[in-house]
Amino acid sequence: MRVILLKDVKDIGKKGDIKDVALGYARNFLLPQNLAQEATPDAVAKVAAESVKKAKLAEQDLEETEKLAARLEGQIVEVSAKANEQGSLYAAVPATKIVSALKAKGFDVRKEMIEVGHIKEIGEHELLVSLSHGLEARLTLVVNEESA
Repeated sequence: MRVILLKDVKDIGKKGDIKDVALGYARNFLLPQNLAQEATPDAVAKVAAESVKKAKLAEQDLEETEKLAARLEGQIVEVSAKANEQGSLYAAVPATKIVSALKAKGFDVRKEMIEVGHIKEIGEHELLVSLSHGLEARLTLVVNEESA
């Protein structure tokens, strides 16, 4: 029997897949558990339309992410932190401080996206921002001494 999976089913397939399964397996397990529906021509057409819609959304998301990466690339972000006379910071620069500085410049990024490392010196540091779709952007973080 041909069915369309409504949810991911182990050893069978992922949601939206059209699969041929044994009639008893479909009637006794997949259909009663709402894991699948019968693959009627209307249902198959609906699944095809949904996959086209998902592909368009994914393409739009990729374009937006590429634009964000292009805008972020080469940006200079300045933050202030307390430091001693030798230029060593009392505490490492947190990703949240960088996110706040980026938001002030109009960039919408989350702290999980920023690979900040352990910055404890005043000066310029290169940062990597990991975006969805495997895209990355490099920017420069300038750490200034916080005035008292």
